[in-house]
Amino acid sequence: MIKVQIPATSANIGAGFDCLGLAVSMYNYVTMEEQEGVEIISSDGKPIPTDETNLVYTSAKYIYDLCDKPLKGLRIEQVNNIPMARGLGSSSACIVGGLVGANAMLGYPLRTSELVNIAATMEGHPDNSTPALLGGLVTAVLSNGKVYYVKQEIAEDLRFVTIIPDFELKTKFAREALPKEIPHKDGVFNLSRAALMSVSLYSRNYQNLRIAADDRLHQPYRLSLINGAHEVLDFSYKHGAYASYISGAGSTLMSIISSGNFEFENTVREFLREQGYTGWQVNVLSIDNMGTRIVP
Repeated sequence: MIKVQIPATSANIGAGFDCLGLAVSMYNYVTMEEQEGVEIISSDGKPIPTDETNLVYTSAKYIYDLCDKPLKGLRIEQVNNIPMARGLGSSSACIVGGLVGANAMLGYPLRTSELVNIAATMEGHPDNSTPALLGGLVTAVLSNGKVYYVKQEIAEDLRFVTIIPDFELKTKFAREALPKEIPHKDGVFNLSRAALMSVSLYSRNYQNLRIAADDRLHQPYRLSLINGAHEVLDFSYKHGAYASYISGAGSTLMSIISSGNFEFENTVREFLREQGYTGWQVNVLSIDNMGTRIVP
């Protein structure tokens, strides 16, 4: 039996559309073992597919097929702490969990770099799957089936606050809100800020993060899809956030704060309560620099 721990991920980080992502300390768990037939269990009661369309299963079977190994069946147990369709990499976590679990059961025939390429190809972009596998802050490009990436470990003096609305925002719907073309000046705007975000997080120049999180490619078009987003982001900056942005495609909003900003969580909770957003959740997380791993 193999048990895999997979971190949640926050993609884009403002201006780094489809190329920047980081891993945080919220985890899904996948337990796998071979058996006759397919048995898939949600240990926490979250609704998941329980047949061969399950993403963990299809990812695991992909590895077996790639390695030319017969698969009679699998027993899979899932604990899904990462909320689905909230911009925290839930689908990447399923893909990565299946790939890593199957690779371990087969005796590690594939290198991590190969799993990085497979996961990004299955997902369609590398900004969630690559940090989920590797941990830390990842800058990545998927080109012709290969991921070119740099992983940077982030210092422990930051906290990542997920402000999760009580509604889903499907990635497909969020992408449909984006324009087909952008002005040249907006491309330049984002290139400069994406580069600044990566370097500033790594070098601990946190005073740059607010500028680096600004964006013209996706956030202006998606903010209207998340009721209350403008107000929450403005409130976060007023109470000491280094940066605040839409995590992935949303609906989660992420704030990066100092580990010493002890009042931020309760202040945000109170603000949400006053605004009537009683179903929203707030979590204070740390960076995960290790990525996906096999656990006891």
